Amino acid sequence: MSDDVASGRRTVVGVDGPEPSKAALGWAVSQAELTDGVVEAVLAGLHPYYWYGWSPPEEEPFDFEEQARTSLARAIVEAIGVDQQVRVTPHVMEGNPARVLLDAAQGADLLVVGNRGHGGFAEALLGSVGQHCVQHAPCPVVVVRSPQSR
Repeated sequence: MSDDVASGRRTVVGVDGPEPSKAALGWAVSQAELTDGVVEAVLAGLHPYYWYGWSPPEEEPFDFEEQARTSLARAIVEAIGVDQQVRVTPHVMEGNPARVLLDAAQGADLLVVGNRGHGGFAEALLGSVGQHCVQHAPCPVVVVRSPQSR
């Protein structure tokens, strides 16, 4: 994904908007500051029509990719602000989020994901994307818990 692969300081982080992914992005940026690295923020998903097997309408009521880019940009600003020294490259990619993150992590030094607790005991658990990444990533994986789940 990046020309910085050769530098050996590339961190890929999954960002989908909620607090756990923002915490993961913040952690990834802090780590990149320490290692003089770069961060690739990846938002992955399927167009909503694919969720239900629908065919897209003749004219889309909104631009899904543009909305995803806007959502990712907003999440980056909310997580780390605008005056960051670390280079954060946003990537919006269509596909199964776990598969997209694993592909993006090829050649990376680190893959960072947020946890996905839903209250009570579930806070100690990973979501399906995080679980899949932990089990199959081609590099070390860091799972960051959001401040609310501590």
